[in-house]
Amino acid sequence: MKTGRSTAGDTKARILDATEKLFIEVGYEATSLRQVTSRAIVNLAAVNYHFRSKEMMMQSVLGRRLDPLNERRLALLDAVEARWPGHDIRCEHVMGALFVPALQMAREPDIGGPSFLRLLGRVYSDTSPFIQSYLIGHYAPVFGRFFEAFGRALPDVPRQELGWRLHFALKALAGVLAGDDLGNLMPTFTQGQQMSDAHVLAQLTSLVVAALKAPAPSSDQLGALQDVFDIGEDQHADERAKLEHIAALAATVEDEAQTVAAATAAAVNRARRGSARSVRNEGTARSATASMAVRRDHCAPFPSNPLDDWMRTRPRT
Repeated sequence: MKTGRSTAGDTKARILDATEKLFIEVGYEATSLRQVTSRAIVNLAAVNYHFRSKEMMMQSVLGRRLDPLNERRLALLDAVEARWPGHDIRCEHVMGALFVPALQMAREPDIGGPSFLRLLGRVYSDTSPFIQSYLIGHYAPVFGRFFEAFGRALPDVPRQELGWRLHFALKALAGVLAGDDLGNLMPTFTQGQQMSDAHVLAQLTSLVVAALKAPAPSSDQLGALQDVFDIGEDQHADERAKLEHIAALAATVEDEAQTVAAATAAAVNRARRGSARSVRNEGTARSATASMAVRRDHCAPFPSNPLDDWMRTRPRT
């Protein structure tokens, strides 16, 4: 029989699992508490009881996965730096310390599981301000350690240049991981051949390392791209001129249509006023005719005969 404490623990775990899956599928902004409660089969009161807010719930999701990952990363980086001190360290060594723990956790269901790489990909590619601020606030020391290690492995790359190159390369790799788990990546890189995790990681990191070590663009490369930009700007200017011409024609047509509509409305109003006057005049004429008829029917009586008047008024004896 489960105790109340274990039941509460199970509820909390279900909420975290549901939130993690939704975050992997749709990202932080699109993950709603309603979706979490539906997938975890709990009510909103349970979510509020354990986490009080969506932000705290997501912090718990990230913390339970990323905290153990970063502990492993730092431990492995310490061992790598002890083995290859100073500038003896290679870029591949640092990349290994960054990704080997993630591959290990992806094979351990209790602390990561098959979806762990997709979770990492979503974390590093999600653009929501909350996720980005959380990563900067909680894992800045880890990022700093690895940045310094990359700097020793790539001493010829200026630090400012190295910063945005790392950002670009790791974001690109994170986008790949966010779309597919390791099981889908393996056939792509191995092409049906059996390969170890080290071989697969080498395939992935070779792209990243190439981006980090790429030489600065030459004047010929810059000139070629500038030529394309110039052509594109000319095309854009031509297209914009066409659109402005079309907009001007449309405005002219609209003005003419409004003028015609106003003239038509005025003509209709004049016609209505003329019709109303005709009706009023016709009514006045009919009234006058009726009045004349009434006056004819009530003509004054013909004067009486004076003798008759005398005969009617004389005294009778």
